[in-house]
Amino acid sequence: MERLNMASNEVALQEKSDKSTRLLPLDALRGLIMAFMALDHTNLFVAHKHSGGEHWGGDFPTYSSALPFLTRLVTHLCAPGFSFLMGAGIWLFAQSRRKMGWSRWAVTRHFLIRGALLIALQFLVENQAWKLSPGWQLDVYVGVLFALGGTMILGSLLVWLKPEILLVLTVVLTVGTELLVPNPVVWGQRNSPLDLLLLLSGGDAHLWSNYPLLPWLKFVTFGMLFGHWLLDDARKAFGRALRLGGALLLAFVVVRYLNGFGNVRPRVGDDWIAFLNVVKYPPSIAFSLLTMGVNLLLLGLFGQASESVAIPQSALKVQRFLQPLAVFGRAPLFFYVLHLFLYAGLGLWLAPNGASIAGMYPYWLLGLLILFPLTWWYGQWKQRQSPNSILRFL
Repeated sequence: MERLNMASNEVALQEKSDKSTRLLPLDALRGLIMAFMALDHTNLFVAHKHSGGEHWGGDFPTYSSALPFLTRLVTHLCAPGFSFLMGAGIWLFAQSRRKMGWSRWAVTRHFLIRGALLIALQFLVENQAWKLSPGWQLDVYVGVLFALGGTMILGSLLVWLKPEILLVLTVVLTVGTELLVPNPVVWGQRNSPLDLLLLLSGGDAHLWSNYPLLPWLKFVTFGMLFGHWLLDDARKAFGRALRLGGALLLAFVVVRYLNGFGNVRPRVGDDWIAFLNVVKYPPSIAFSLLTMGVNLLLLGLFGQASESVAIPQSALKVQRFLQPLAVFGRAPLFFYVLHLFLYAGLGLWLAPNGASIAGMYPYWLLGLLILFPLTWWYGQWKQRQSPNSILRFL
């Protein structure tokens, strides 16, 4: 009996280790893009040189040198990556809770509550941080927490779909939402609340939207599809991520070179900066191919490294590289809310008149150093909560 118990414990520990190994690449990718997101917001709060936004109409940002553009470009990975990883998490959570005996309604209700909480945080907490940024004049801002919360609510209704249907839905959303974007010459004439909440970016001082729901939903449905692949065979899923990432980047080059459908608006210039400077609001096909191509390559590399190591010492080396990133990735909401007020405070205190782009980077690193132990502590506290507690997912 004692040997049977020992064997059972070993199996349980192995299953826990396998799950940890499988989720580590996702947490590490989330942590990496959260660090990039912090860079973007340091650019706003400290340097006062944040881009006005790569919108479907209106003035389009241009860059005369590489550093400001690359500082902006790397942050484009964030919103698609968050949405994709959230989609994967939705599917994995739904399957794990079904095995624990949750009904479909219980799973759906969980996501409805979490989605509503994210939307509330957008308007009650996040927007208070934006008011600390230079020149802020908006009454109501529809940002990324609104999009994540809204697409989580929609995703809770789609999580039970078969993989083939999720794939078709992802393609339909990708092409369909782009077809619905009007000609850029009518910028400023499509400001109805329904347009701004569901389809288009833009607005006025009373209501401004950067993250309407439907164009960002495709990343969530694709994430749920990847969740299917991940649970079926993690190693194959990460290998598929590498191949898909390369294919999407190749497709981006083709779409961008042709400079027609898929770009929303033509390139502004002929240099390499113009080639990579794509429409983000709402995400054009070119933007989606570029950002998800890079995200998938990173995820595939992280996954292949953690899945393929057979020697324990090699596994430890991989985990030593990924674990610091995963600290941020395991407490994303805590990090997100805290980092906004932290960088806003650093900007007001240490750089009230702004800073250069190069001079902004030390502030970014200082903020990450402050956030790391706080996020680690919060992540440890969160893991001690009951698996059924909503506190575990804040």
